[in-house]
Amino acid sequence: MPAATPHSPLPTPPEPPVKAVTPTLLRRTLRYGRAPAAAVLACSAAGAAAAVAFPLVLARTVDALLAGEGAGRWAALCALLVAGEVALDALAAWAGGAGSARTTAWLRRLTGDRFLVAAGGAAAGTPGGLATRLTVNALDAGTAPVAAAGAVASVLVPLGGLAGLFVLDVWAGAAFLAGLPLLLLVLRTSVRDGAGALAAYQEAQAQVAGRLAETLGGARTIAAAGTEERERERVLAPLGGLVAAGRRTWRVQGRAAGSAGLLMPLLTAGVLAVAGLRLTGGHLTAGELLAVARYTVLAAGAGAVVGALNGWVRARAATDRLAAVTELRQTAYGTDAPPPGGNGTLELRGVRVVRDGRTLLDGVDLVVDGGSTAAVVGASGAGKSLLAAVAGRLEEPDAGTVLLDGVDLRALGEGALRREVTYAFARPVLLGGSVGAAIGAGAWEAGEEEVRAAARAAGADPFVRRLPDGYGTALRDAPLSGGERQRLGLARAFAHTGRLLILDDATSSLDSVTERLVTRALTEDVRPCTRLVVAHRVAVAARADVVVWLEAGRVRAVRPHARLWREAAYRAVFAAGGGEAGR
Repeated sequence: MPAATPHSPLPTPPEPPVKAVTPTLLRRTLRYGRAPAAAVLACSAAGAAAAVAFPLVLARTVDALLAGEGAGRWAALCALLVAGEVALDALAAWAGGAGSARTTAWLRRLTGDRFLVAAGGAAAGTPGGLATRLTVNALDAGTAPVAAAGAVASVLVPLGGLAGLFVLDVWAGAAFLAGLPLLLLVLRTSVRDGAGALAAYQEAQAQVAGRLAETLGGARTIAAAGTEERERERVLAPLGGLVAAGRRTWRVQGRAAGSAGLLMPLLTAGVLAVAGLRLTGGHLTAGELLAVARYTVLAAGAGAVVGALNGWVRARAATDRLAAVTELRQTAYGTDAPPPGGNGTLELRGVRVVRDGRTLLDGVDLVVDGGSTAAVVGASGAGKSLLAAVAGRLEEPDAGTVLLDGVDLRALGEGALRREVTYAFARPVLLGGSVGAAIGAGAWEAGEEEVRAAARAAGADPFVRRLPDGYGTALRDAPLSGGERQRLGLARAFAHTGRLLILDDATSSLDSVTERLVTRALTEDVRPCTRLVVAHRVAVAARADVVVWLEAGRVRAVRPHARLWREAAYRAVFAAGGGEAGR
């Protein structure tokens, strides 16, 4: 008979070798999108070269015309430079768009996968917050490589313009340099203030999305309670912060654009005044004066630099939000397999789980004999579902060891673990194109006969046969009640049963007759295994071989239901939970 007994601790499996520090998500993103970013940078650099060369060629054209010389060759070169610049800009835009789309898709896959395999993925926040990260934030973060290339390329034209000024006339270049510190100050302020404003905006956006997702999930409850107005106010409460952050962002960008817009005409006027004096002194030609004016505009192109830097700041802030998910602690797996011939004996030794500073499971020692059924009972908040999650390594304990047939779950390979430990939940999510595919989906693809046998064991076969196309009915066309969904979830678990089957309140929506048939099928029709059942009903606990009674995260007793029923405190657990009376 299973019992809670003290054990000597097993040797802890050796830690994996220490690896090099994993690059930050931003560095990984830049590395992933380096090819399109390089194409954007190359096209932008070539386009910048054409833009910088154009004023000089234009000066030669004007001077040739004024001198009455043939200017056809220079005019043709001007047209070629303009056409080349347009073509290169178009190519850079195409490469940037395609590269950003590819990087965005990669970030969404990475973030989604990391969330699904994270140890304690709830740290990523609400479903709405996760959805915001996977949509809006991933879209912005996907532009990071191209935005970085664009930010670098944006300074090439101003630098080329400044160099052109000095080539034409040192005094004109010096006049522009006099105003350069103010231009750099505008850029610095824009980047510094813009980063904080964007981070606040994205956080408020995620809060609104998270609350909206919660509201949509409980729409019927809200309607029944008549609390629509209160719920609307709750969802929109972060809107003030969103508006404030948005206005702050626009103010930062507006100040930068306004300052640059004011500074550029002043710079241009100052440089042209100096160039005009140089023209009257015979140091510049009329064509060169025109080139000086053009180079001044290029060198003062702070608007393009500010826009490029703002794009980079937005991409970096979005990447930081994705990193909150991708850098969650990942579950590490070993390479072992359970020993052949094992009967599914489950052992928990000194298991302790702490979340947000609260100890939810503390010193749990438990042995469930192979092939037996253990019902886990306890008041709300006692830790029943958490114990079930730890038993199959859906949650990682902070201390202690969980073993299956004597093998530490941490030493098992992921494939071996998921083949041998199967779950069914109170609210199963059905995956697949059809009802049959939803049952067959698992650590391996169950065959048609296995699917039908599992459906019969779960009491699902009768209603599935009544569907328009039976097991081939598309899930979207199958109007399923809560109990029917639960039976399909049970069928999926039965079709993939390994050594350990964990049912986390997986029969709560079944009527008493169906539940009794399912319970009988567990021992007669499903592959022999060990069963750990989170139970809220007396009947489920009564049919188990042994009951694990949890209280405030600790095992209070492990005994048959009939013996525990003599204690008033045990009977009160079911009275508080709404379980039916009796044994």
